[in-house]
Amino acid sequence: PGPEVLRPDEVLAFPTLYKENCAACHGENGRNGAVLPLANPVYIAVAGEDRLRQIVANGVPGKLMPPFAKTAGGMLTGQQVAALAQGIVRTWGSPGILAGQNAPPYLAAQPGDPVRGQQAFTTFCARCHGATGEGSPGDPKTNSGKLGSIVDASYLALISDQDLRSIAIAGLPDRGQPDWRSDLPSSTPAQPLTGQQISDIVAWLASKRTVNPGQPYPAHP
Repeated sequence: PGPEVLRPDEVLAFPTLYKENCAACHGENGRNGAVLPLANPVYIAVAGEDRLRQIVANGVPGKLMPPFAKTAGGMLTGQQVAALAQGIVRTWGSPGILAGQNAPPYLAAQPGDPVRGQQAFTTFCARCHGATGEGSPGDPKTNSGKLGSIVDASYLALISDQDLRSIAIAGLPDRGQPDWRSDLPSSTPAQPLTGQQISDIVAWLASKRTVNPGQPYPAHP
C-alpha cells in the first residue's frame, strides 16, 4: 500500500532525527557530548521552543553549530526542524521548573564589562575554575575531578558568547556545574547571579580570546 522506507525528508520521529543530526555533538541522550547538553530542563525553559527552533534551523554563524534547515543550506525541512525543537522540549523539558524563579534572560540586555566580570568571576566561579580561570584540582564539595582551563584560547575560539552565557545561566548538570542560583559555600548566603553579572563574566572571558588561537609559533616578519 505504500513505500517500505520513508523518504529522508519525510522522517519526523524525534529519536531518529536527533540520532542522525544531533547526537554526535550533544550526546546520545542529550548529555555527555562535546558541546552544550540539551537534556537540561533549565536551559530549555530559559531558551524556549521558538528559539531552539531558530538555532536548529539557522545554526550559530562562525561557530560549531551548523544550520540544519534547507532554507539555510542544511538538509532538513521546516517540519523536521520543528519536530526536533518540539522533541527536545517534550523529552527533556520540565514544565514549571522556573516557577517563582527570576531567571536571567537568555539574551544579554546590556553589554558586559570585563572589569566587573573578573570581580564576579572571582566571587562565583573561582572556587571551581581557579582564580584566573585556568583550572583547578576540582571541587571537593561536589566531588568533581580536575577542571580544565576556560580561558584557553582554543576553547574560547570554539565556543560562542551565547553558549558561555547559556552555561552560566543553566549550568551543566551532567558535569556537576550549578546554574545561575550558584553553589557558594554554606558559610556564604545564597546569592544568585544577575543577568548583568553573567554578561560581565562573559565579557571578561571573551576578552581572553586571541587572534590566532592554537597557534604556538611566532609570526615571521
